[in-house]
Amino acid sequence: MATAAPQNRRLAHRLVLRAIYDRSPISRAEVARNTGLTRTTVSEIVDQLLSDGLAEEMGRGQSTGGKAPILLRVPDEARHLIGIEVGDRSLIGAVVNLRGETRQRLEVPLDGRDGEQALERLDGLIEELLASDDRPILGIGIGTPGLIDTESGRVRWAVNLDWRDLPLGQRLRARWNVPVYVANDSHAAALGEHTFGGHGESGSMVVVKVGRGIGAGIVIDGRLYAGEGLGAGEIGHSAIADNQRACRCGSTGCLETLASTRAVVQRARELAPHAPESSLHRSDRLDGIDLDELHNAFAAGDELAHEVVLDGARHLGRTIGTLIGTLSIRHVVLVGEMTRFGDPWLTTVRREAHRSALALLADETRIEIGRLESDLVVLGAAALLMTHELGLVPAR
Repeated sequence: MATAAPQNRRLAHRLVLRAIYDRSPISRAEVARNTGLTRTTVSEIVDQLLSDGLAEEMGRGQSTGGKAPILLRVPDEARHLIGIEVGDRSLIGAVVNLRGETRQRLEVPLDGRDGEQALERLDGLIEELLASDDRPILGIGIGTPGLIDTESGRVRWAVNLDWRDLPLGQRLRARWNVPVYVANDSHAAALGEHTFGGHGESGSMVVVKVGRGIGAGIVIDGRLYAGEGLGAGEIGHSAIADNQRACRCGSTGCLETLASTRAVVQRARELAPHAPESSLHRSDRLDGIDLDELHNAFAAGDELAHEVVLDGARHLGRTIGTLIGTLSIRHVVLVGEMTRFGDPWLTTVRREAHRSALALLADETRIEIGRLESDLVVLGAAALLMTHELGLVPAR
């Protein structure tokens, strides 16, 4: 019982802050009506928020017969957040305000560095971002590949970074003395799309990130679902074919070996020497075919490019069909580099998903390409920080 009062106080504080954030301009009386708290409690909490700079008065509203009420809002710049994406080839970091607007952005190449060297690059990026900003920093949110214990901020295993059992959150908190939250990059992407993608009242969705790796983030009733083993959404390392293609995880036949950007580029390199009619065959160096060249050939109608890209889309669609049947979530959003292949790729994913799921469930499921063009993981990491520290989720 001794801890009930502080817990209740913290909940009340969050309710008041959320009401002001969501409904500003709003009066104290309206906050009380929206939260169910007493006017005295609301007044005390608002005074504290004003003192902390998390709320400000912005003039008076219309009178309803008595004295015109003073209106409140949460200043967009009251706190800044640092969001970071740890990618395969670079680190991307941004300073973001309380509405998800980027105030500063930096990108640092990894140049093949992993392990302790990658951590040194991460520290350097954070130092630059902190030095570039003069507003109070709420904390740091990070999206990184691998199995992540979001509660503790521990990286259980990140294959391509050579991080295993790394207490990343604890390490960064000790160095920078601010709250730090770490999530799987696909989970962060899901939260970023759900929060900032303009999806209205869509409370639950699956966001599938298809790039050099493949992973899914599951949002249920506005909250990330990580699963008991923290690996919910690790669809990229599900063995779905008997093709004996080696995967980074040590297995063979994984979805990543069939539908990722890495896989389709590799397949194009293998087939181009045997396809003299393809523009890819005329590449100066066949082993130099990259995603940009493949995309250009695809856009020009090249048959080989269509074959390798849409074959990957079929495998992805079948896996999404399994997700639809397993989770019965009616909204699937596709993000990542493979989405650049546009409608033909999306149409193939949709068709195979519908073929692979129960017809009634498939017919009720919307599959679309995400609406955010860049820095999805960065924004999701920032949203994760806001949710945990302030109980705020920026308006969709």
